[in-house]
Amino acid sequence: MKTSVAKTLKYLKQRLPIHPTTGIFTGTGLGEIAQSVDVMTEFNYRDLPNFPVSTVPSHSGKLIAGQLEGKDVLVMQGRFHLYEGYSPQEVSFPIRIMQELGVKTLIVTNAAGGINPQFKAGDIMIIHDHINLTGFNPLIGDNEDSWGIRFPDMTCVYDQKLMALADQAGQETGIDLHKGVYAGLVGPSLETPAEIRFLKTIGADAVGLSTIMEVVAAVHARMRILGLSTITNLADPDNPQAATVEEIIQVAQEATPKVELIIKAVVEVMDAKI
Repeated sequence: MKTSVAKTLKYLKQRLPIHPTTGIFTGTGLGEIAQSVDVMTEFNYRDLPNFPVSTVPSHSGKLIAGQLEGKDVLVMQGRFHLYEGYSPQEVSFPIRIMQELGVKTLIVTNAAGGINPQFKAGDIMIIHDHINLTGFNPLIGDNEDSWGIRFPDMTCVYDQKLMALADQAGQETGIDLHKGVYAGLVGPSLETPAEIRFLKTIGADAVGLSTIMEVVAAVHARMRILGLSTITNLADPDNPQAATVEEIIQVAQEATPKVELIIKAVVEVMDAKI
């Protein structure tokens, strides 16, 4: 993997006009967040050596380099998933690119089903912890010591100060933010009522099919991490309602302006306050 990363890195370094310190992953239906970026250059994933390609609707498959609130950022407009057939290392491949480019802060967004009964569709949840139920881990195999230690600690995955800044941004903009635990599954099938009951029992507030692989790799890379889930549908095992991808995308797109405001507010002040 180190060799593959090196080839991609060489290609990007010859073409990037910035030195990014912040990376942003946009989830299902949330790609329009990139519109806030003062774009300097962009790359189709297909044009990047060794880079995976997004196959999911609403994941446009572009790596955007530019500035957000005066900060150099790299934005993944679309991500990769285990259910697409990618390995954990392929899903987290962009994290290694960002790490080698000097990214220190990672902001991840996703669309998730709400398990907490206090949530409603369109709400935003700050991820304060996660449960990895995928059965996979991007760190399996030989450890690359230059990237991180063999056994990274996971007791504080999501940065407390970044969470506080996001919470403050919500208060200042009038956006009601929740905090909760995100459970990551493989998919692509959605959850049965019995599975939702299980997830609720073990403490999950929301469930989705992404994020975990990237975040574990980012912890390994010693990045500060902020996670934001858009609650696109409610998963009530006692009153199950069928959910379609089209409906999930629509709700996520409608919530994008709120997520965008939170991210911009955090990026604007985080260097001064962390």
